[in-house]
Amino acid sequence: MTPQTGKMVIVVGLLIALAGIVIYFFHDKLHWIGRLPGDIRVERENFRFYFPLTTMIIFSVIITIIIRLINRLW
Repeated sequence: MTPQTGKMVIVVGLLIALAGIVIYFFHDKLHWIGRLPGDIRVERENFRFYFPLTTMIIFSVIITIIIRLINRLW
């Protein structure tokens, strides 16, 4: 292991802690997550299917931007 690996683990841990804090304090304002246009939701009597397609794409773009910013800083 190198010191670079240790730095990356610390940064990832801080990002996870920050996400947890945001969700804990602002959960009532984040109700739109998972209910965006393009998210697939099928509800029947005895069947429920949910596939958050648009939400996953947006999260993927945000995570990619964060990772690229972190890599540029190092």
